[in-house]
Amino acid sequence: MTTPPWQGALFDLDGTLVDTIPLILASFDHALTTVVGAPRPEAEVRAWIGRRLGEVFEAEYPERAADLEETYIAWNRRNAPTLIGRYDGIEDLVRALVDVQLRLGIVTSKRRETADEALELTGLAGLVPILAASEDTTDHKPNPAPLLHGAARLSVPVQQCVYVGDAVVDIQAAQAAGMASIAVTWGAGDRDALIAAAPDHLADTAEQLQHLLLGA
Repeated sequence: MTTPPWQGALFDLDGTLVDTIPLILASFDHALTTVVGAPRPEAEVRAWIGRRLGEVFEAEYPERAADLEETYIAWNRRNAPTLIGRYDGIEDLVRALVDVQLRLGIVTSKRRETADEALELTGLAGLVPILAASEDTTDHKPNPAPLLHGAARLSVPVQQCVYVGDAVVDIQAAQAAGMASIAVTWGAGDRDALIAAAPDHLADTAEQLQHLLLGA
């Protein structure tokens, strides 16, 4: 049996473990069209994914941020059951990591309620014991605070943790926390932008990610 190179693995949720990207893009489109009268280009919206929702709206539309967030959340919750999907191989990956007793956690900018719902809808509920959500820290990615909180919940030193995510802010947060990072290319992030962020590893498939995490 191979020995995993890290004692703990922390995962982003959206675009990494669960396919929420179509739902997120549609939710942004609906909120922007409803509240401010026009959507934004998809490439711009994709770059927002991974950040806390309120911070995005406060930065982009400070005078309408509250209305935008309320409209986004309401539409997102109504449509989550039909628009959230599963990524091929992810459940098998998580189960393989559980089998070798690698300590696992999720660190997400999502609120706990919606994160739990996404896990339920994709068959991952109960497989990853630690969930650090947006309510758990006052600072958010790319700030390292959420990842440091996740590592503390795992009781694993940051130097023995790896963070897996699909966005540039995920890589930046891992670097700021002193963790290794793995960028995955099946989510919201642009592959070239992810490479430019200089992650320690890059995975194009769940199988590649499994090999990295298991040291195979």
